[in-house]
Amino acid sequence: MSYEREINKCYQDPLDIIWTETVRKMGMTLIRSNEVFASWDGKGTLTIGSPEDLDPDDSLAQMLFHEICHALIQGPEGWSQENWGLTNTDGRDLVREHACIRLQAALGAQYGLRDFLAVTTEWRAYQDNLPPDPLDESDDPALPLAQEAYHEALNGRWSSLLQEALTATQTIVETTASFASAESLFSSSEDQRQPSTHM
Repeated sequence: MSYEREINKCYQDPLDIIWTETVRKMGMTLIRSNEVFASWDGKGTLTIGSPEDLDPDDSLAQMLFHEICHALIQGPEGWSQENWGLTNTDGRDLVREHACIRLQAALGAQYGLRDFLAVTTEWRAYQDNLPPDPLDESDDPALPLAQEAYHEALNGRWSSLLQEALTATQTIVETTASFASAESLFSSSEDQRQPSTHM
């Protein structure tokens, strides 16, 4: 017996939906490509690598969150520049990359998502060495940039969008954690929120 079935809906990862819609509301057009890992064209288009080209612990949610943090660190002057005005061909923007990672960790920690939304690739070692509060006083020159961007994240024009996306992500991760194996990224849900004192 054979039959044709009309398919008018498709399955999507819930976190993909949340973060794709979040960046859309922020004014970014998302495309996927196997030609880059992550790229911002300075004109409104954010390109993220195709799923098959990413590391096993990468997720679209984490990568979009990371790019949002770059945008917050760079500020409006960086939004009209390719890759937020950053270059990774030398060490000139190392401090700003570190500031982005501090911001990402601080925002994620509020929702028990510091590990789940942690930066990947070679930058993970820097995040893993951050203190429990990534915005604590230190002699790291990235700290003031991260603190300023953190204030913008909580009070600026994207604050409600970020809160909604992080809250929704927290709900999904916490709900899934008890079903996840130890090898799953979803098993990294943190029981304790870590609100920062740097409001």
